[in-house]
Amino acid sequence: MKKLKWILSKKSGRSNSGKVTVRHQGGRPKRYFREIDFKRDKKGVWGQVETIENDPNRGADIALVLYEDGERRYLLAPNGLTLGQKIIASQAAPIEAGNALPLAKIPFGTLVHNLEIRPGLGAQIVKSAGSAAVVRGQGDKWILVKLPSGEVRRFNPDCWATVGRVGKIEAKTFRIKNAGTKRKFGIRPGVRGVAMHPKAHPHGGGEGKSSVGLKYPKTVYGKPAVGKTRKKKKYSDRLIIEHRKKGPHN
Repeated sequence: MKKLKWILSKKSGRSNSGKVTVRHQGGRPKRYFREIDFKRDKKGVWGQVETIENDPNRGADIALVLYEDGERRYLLAPNGLTLGQKIIASQAAPIEAGNALPLAKIPFGTLVHNLEIRPGLGAQIVKSAGSAAVVRGQGDKWILVKLPSGEVRRFNPDCWATVGRVGKIEAKTFRIKNAGTKRKFGIRPGVRGVAMHPKAHPHGGGEGKSSVGLKYPKTVYGKPAVGKTRKKKKYSDRLIIEHRKKGPHN
């Protein structure tokens, strides 16, 4: 049987040469990595939910599914999934939570998650706890889907999605109340640059409490930390019908 989980190695932000390349990462309790089936490529085979487990690597719960051919796989547990329930990935699957279908086969107004961006690539979006997208309509060659951000986007009708909302909706209300909880996640404290020595950060130094100065805020490496620091994803603009902030896309 294929191994579904193994000990997740912890690098604490260090590269293969031992140098810190990502700051503010430290130790945490040992945890296992569970391999999640995002492709849902076991088509036409019914599976039964054996367990619903907590996954320390994500906010949502996961379900262990035993298929009729004896194989087991982990899936994201949608809201309302119960022990013993049967699910399937098929072109003619019932519209029930946990079943996977192509977008072309899903009725308008249905909540979905685990969306593929390209057919066969595997689910890449709408996978966080409590999230769901809505199938809005159909164009000439595209299926319109409203994402959790409010953006309306075109998808290939052959892209697969899973029916339902991702479970554990209450995960979005979780708040980290003390520093110890954050340390258990493997996150070390982050110190303000203005509180550092001038050789440790561009914002450091000065007498008493000093402002950032030096034109604009910088990272510890001297790179700009404000303004537009990301490149626009122009390759996907043609698929966006309505932006989450700007309104209709021209």
